[in-house]
Amino acid sequence: MSVKGLRVSGITGFFSYWRTTGTRDREIVDGVVRPEHRRPSPELRSALAEWPGIHYWVNNDGGRRLILVRPLAPPLRERWWLHLLLFAFTFTTVWMGGALLAGVPALLPRPTSPLDVGSALVVWARAMRPGLEFAMGLMAVLLAHEAGHYLVARRYLINVSPPYFLPAPPLWTIVGTFGAFIRLRSPVVDRRQLLDVGAAGPWAGFAVAVIILFAGLSLSTPMSELGALSPQLVLIGEQRLYLGDSLFMAAARELVTGGAAVALHPIAFAGWLGLLVTALNLLPLGQLDGGHVLYGLIGGGQRWAGRLSWLSLLVLGPWFTGWFLWAGLTLLLGRGHLSHPSVLDRYRPVPASRQPVGWATVILFAVTFTPVPFYGAELWRLF
Repeated sequence: MSVKGLRVSGITGFFSYWRTTGTRDREIVDGVVRPEHRRPSPELRSALAEWPGIHYWVNNDGGRRLILVRPLAPPLRERWWLHLLLFAFTFTTVWMGGALLAGVPALLPRPTSPLDVGSALVVWARAMRPGLEFAMGLMAVLLAHEAGHYLVARRYLINVSPPYFLPAPPLWTIVGTFGAFIRLRSPVVDRRQLLDVGAAGPWAGFAVAVIILFAGLSLSTPMSELGALSPQLVLIGEQRLYLGDSLFMAAARELVTGGAAVALHPIAFAGWLGLLVTALNLLPLGQLDGGHVLYGLIGGGQRWAGRLSWLSLLVLGPWFTGWFLWAGLTLLLGRGHLSHPSVLDRYRPVPASRQPVGWATVILFAVTFTPVPFYGAELWRLF
């Protein structure tokens, strides 16, 4: 059978009724399976084995549904050289930022002649050596986060770009990066896909951040007294940068140091930044991961959570002016909107099997969010 030019013969005979949707690069078949095939039957199993794409089941009041997706066009040839180059540049600027944390000037290699490039790079790498652990830790978190999104999107046959890493001049920011992102180049089918793709990145990044944080805390220096501002700090040369607390960070410090105030080792600072990145991405605003997850869970109700969260950033702004910047940036990314754009089938709810993942992700935001991340430092030195 052909529907709007899309061939679905061989599978629709198992459905009581169905519909097909065609996008630029995919065919989506949504059918209610006939009662005798809902186990599924051996015949349906055989047909699914020959389906040139993916499928998953959805249980609802209208019967057991089957969603099938298959590509209609060959995958794009990605410019992997560009993504690898951006990763290398970003690693370098984060490395230089880590060196600044250790009090080493962020210098660029300066060969005296074209024949001297190799030896100049060796000299530069030795000079920047103190920043390497910080770079490896932070970049591992960012890579895990974006890889989580990318792999789950590919699992659903969503046309997705490899990660774009964004370097930042280390003299502008001690972090050395503006982060990373991927592009979804085809629409998301339903809220299940949106939730899975949105949650995968924060959980993957968080898992790596936890390992790095605990390793770094074991190397950190206990301090008898830091004052009332914060129980932890990081040293930037001779300058003290006091760091705020999340629920998870406080618990981790209690487990490793017995709750003592600490001067964080650069590796621990990378883990702390990993928690911050997780929380920033999980704010329930339109184009952020938290917006994806909450829209997947409650649909259009996400717009109210988004507005409340955005106003909360403005309320927190007097204590940390970076929230004003983040509020403006999220509004810019959403083109003036805080609500999440729709998916192809916005009425199909997330199955019960996925809801624990979604609500656990909401809890993840709650335990990693730091109301005041930094104390006593100029904003331009941080982000």
